[in-house]
Amino acid sequence: MPRRIIPFVPELHFHIYNRGNNHERIFFEPDNYVYFLKKIKEYLVPVADVLVYCLMPTHYHIVARVREPQTSEVLKTSEVSTAMMKLSVSYTKAINKRFQRVGVLFQGQFQAKPILTSEYLLNLCRYIHSNPVKDGIVADITQWQYSNYLEWIGERDGKLVDQAFVQDNFDTPNEYRKFVLEYLRSRQLPEDVQHYLNSLDR
Repeated sequence: MPRRIIPFVPELHFHIYNRGNNHERIFFEPDNYVYFLKKIKEYLVPVADVLVYCLMPTHYHIVARVREPQTSEVLKTSEVSTAMMKLSVSYTKAINKRFQRVGVLFQGQFQAKPILTSEYLLNLCRYIHSNPVKDGIVADITQWQYSNYLEWIGERDGKLVDQAFVQDNFDTPNEYRKFVLEYLRSRQLPEDVQHYLNSLDR
């Protein structure tokens, strides 16, 4: 399969996601989620700031802002792609070893799409954080430990979150909580955001 080229523009947010091959699980036990987060910190964080993440049994979502290059050179598209490739390969090897399995774990390469407006970005954030309730895994969104929703509402002191972004867009943590709960009650998003979500191959 030819390598897919994605122009990861510095300072732009991207929705990065993938799912299990044949819609099968990619996380089987709590330690798997923790290991995946460790690999996000190891590979992705050096080249991008994580805004939102949510790890689900069969798929994951990450929203990240590509960092400005450390030198005057333009950030190479391959840096983020390489980070995600290393993350995927490392995680797959660990899962295969842990469960004595062989073969692919993910359904092809990760997907990444740019987020071009603030309204789009904020609605995508609350949609991603709502996934565990929307998919029927938990009844209360705060019960799902494998997203950074708790960091957004000030109930956990995790490192994979852009607190400056949260504070710039919501006066209080409770304001974001209400924003998310409003979606969970109505299941309504702006038409363009809903159209995008319907188009996701996941």
